[in-house]
Order: sequence, then structure tokens, then C-alpha cells
Amino acid sequence: MGRYGMFKQNAFMFGYSQKRLFLAQELGFKLMGFSIIVNEKEAYEKAVADGYNNVKLLDITDDMALEQLVVQDNDYLICVMDDHHLNVFLTLSLHELFPKAIVVALSDSPHTTQKLKMAGASKIIDLYQVSANRIYNILHKPVATKLVERLLTSDEDFSFKEMPIPKGSSLDGVMVDDFDFTQHAVILVGMIDERLSNQFIFITSGLENRFDVGDTIVCIGYNADLERFEEYLKL
Repeated sequence: MGRYGMFKQNAFMFGYSQKRLFLAQELGFKLMGFSIIVNEKEAYEKAVADGYNNVKLLDITDDMALEQLVVQDNDYLICVMDDHHLNVFLTLSLHELFPKAIVVALSDSPHTTQKLKMAGASKIIDLYQVSANRIYNILHKPVATKLVERLLTSDEDFSFKEMPIPKGSSLDGVMVDDFDFTQHAVILVGMIDERLSNQFIFITSGLENRFDVGDTIVCIGYNADLERFEEYLKL
């Protein structure tokens, strides 16, 4: 199986600008069947200059033009137009033309989010909420935020690691919120709490969990830091 073999769905991204460049880079890397659809010559030329081969210039307000796209069931139709009015109109048109496709739309306000829901978007990425969450993390969790940014921008090896809490560990009986993982340069992602269930619980679920012997925690960090922390759990 090649790098793209596991991805059977195609993606059509409607809109291309500097603000949306990160989406094109991410989707273009993961999906072989990735197309960029634009309605302005300037955006078309920029996408081509950035190295994308499958770029189409068409009038997205024309249903007949949209119908020429070869869209299969469960393909992704991603609406990222900078003009939120046009984005809502496009979402509505794509939902009507391709009812079995998955329409994903970006929103920059709660008001726009409501309009996109009414227009038939299957999934909405609320940039307003994403930004709010990031601001909250910067203000209330600055160490963790900086560590995540370092992990995502560094060339050093980092990964996830599952670690069982052994008998006699100093972590046994400690509440999750009372332990500062950042002092060990790792971030807790979640855990399997045997007292509650055998299912994985993300740390963002809001549950007040306690670490007990036999629980399994999952952390992210640099490999060397993860190994040191695993040894710490045995103390």
C-alpha cells in the first residue's frame, strides 16, 4: 500500500488564499485525489505557482459549472471562501447538488456557524471557537502551550507513549489536576481508568479522575523525556 492507499475519498477545496494555505498543504499531502476550486484568476495563479497541479477556475455561483465536477458519494467538499456570504451560498449549493457528499465549511463567527448549519454543512470548523480556545490556553496554560508549539515545530523525535502506573508509584492516588506534567516536559493526553471503564478517556473530557495502580496513561513528548518520565513513575 502506498502513502495514499488508505485514503479512498477525494477532497475538493473551494477557495485558496494565504489564510487558507495551511489547509491546502495538509490536505494535499494526505489525499491523492485533492483538487482546488477557485473563482478568481489571481487565486488560480497563486495555487498553480505554489505547486498544485489539480486547480480549476470556475464560477462557483453557477450550479451548472459545479455539476461538471466529478464528485462521488462521501467525497469531501470543503468550503473555505474568505467571503463568508459566498461561503454560505456555496455550502447550500453543494449540499443540494451533491447530497451524499460530506460538506465541510469554515466559520469565523457564531452567526455564520448557524447559517452554515441551516445551509446543510455536514461539519463546521469554527475558527472563532478555535481561536478562543487557543487564547484561553495561552493565558491559563502557557507552559503546556509553549511545549506543544515546540513539539510541532521541532525536527527532534517525539511521540506518544503508553505507560502503566506500577505498584508503589508516587502517582498512585493523586488527582489528575493536582499533578504538573509539564515539570517533566511531557503532556498528558488521556488515560484508561480501570475504576471507571476500560475505554480511553481524553483529559479534556472534564472528568475528575484519580491515578491508581493499574491505570494506563498516554503522554506526548520528546522520546528521551518520555523515557525519563516512565522511570519516574516507578519511584
